[in-house]
Amino acid sequence: MVKAFVFGKFLPFHKGHEAMIRFALTKSDFVSVLVCCSDKEDIPAEARKRWISATFSEINTIEVLSFEYKESDFPNTSASSKEVSAIWAPVFSNLFPDHSLLITSEPYGDYVAEFMGIRHIPFDIPKQLYPVSATLIRNNVFEWWDYLPDSVKPYYAFKITILGTESAGKTTLAQRLSAHFGCILVNEAGRDIIPNSNSFTMADLHKTAIEHARRINEAEKGNCPLIIIDTDVHITRSYAQFTFGEELHVSDTVCEANKAGLCIYLTNNSGYFQDGSRLNEAQVRLLDLSHRKTLDDNKIPYIEIGGSFDEKFEKAVQLIKNLIRY
Repeated sequence: MVKAFVFGKFLPFHKGHEAMIRFALTKSDFVSVLVCCSDKEDIPAEARKRWISATFSEINTIEVLSFEYKESDFPNTSASSKEVSAIWAPVFSNLFPDHSLLITSEPYGDYVAEFMGIRHIPFDIPKQLYPVSATLIRNNVFEWWDYLPDSVKPYYAFKITILGTESAGKTTLAQRLSAHFGCILVNEAGRDIIPNSNSFTMADLHKTAIEHARRINEAEKGNCPLIIIDTDVHITRSYAQFTFGEELHVSDTVCEANKAGLCIYLTNNSGYFQDGSRLNEAQVRLLDLSHRKTLDDNKIPYIEIGGSFDEKFEKAVQLIKNLIRY
């Protein structure tokens, strides 16, 4: 049985890494993937392991491990150096005593394998198949977004939720922002599931929360890291409390999907408009208070913007630019 191993920082894991691991699977019977995580790096080893495990979830001849170290003890460099390789090789020998094959896409693979007394098979060292690096992705995730596997994209997505009461203009604003930035729009699930704000059940609200989270999760796999989201689960929770005086219980996965880097709350000064499916004006004012209380109770930070619709748009654009360093 031929066992191979692959190692790297995977900061982040990208499609070049994925291709290298798939190549390793063709050259061996079993592959160990080692995530090397130093004490100076922000992304935890467990998160990087999850990215890789999720990508290869259908394959049972692979294991994902981690080695956490202090940079004061081990050189933190990707330079091809015999001296550095001599320091790391004993670590790998200790972790993989029965592995006879190393796969890398770096010249230092030859040095490491030589010190370990095993074979090295290089994969795409010129980076012609996947001309990308983790550094390039970290510096400009927009440009290199397509090189991220679906398992990694949610971590790097910029999610912006537009919140507010009925008649505040949030749906129109969300649509205009999406068009302005040429990015993904997640439409409010409640509009499709609950066509009339005067007639719905707790079951409808629960269904809405699940469907909205599903839409967000799907959007995170799309072709752009910027996602504009019309409303969120806390607004759905507010409707439950406001209408039925009950707590809407949702799963942790639903809450996780709704976490956003920026929540914009619209002041309802656009003028009340009744289209036959909305609450009356007095109820809308009370609902606004309920929304704010629910957000505060759940410790959801938000930035409130008001003014005319055009003023709201300009303010929202600037907030988003500040977030993504546009």
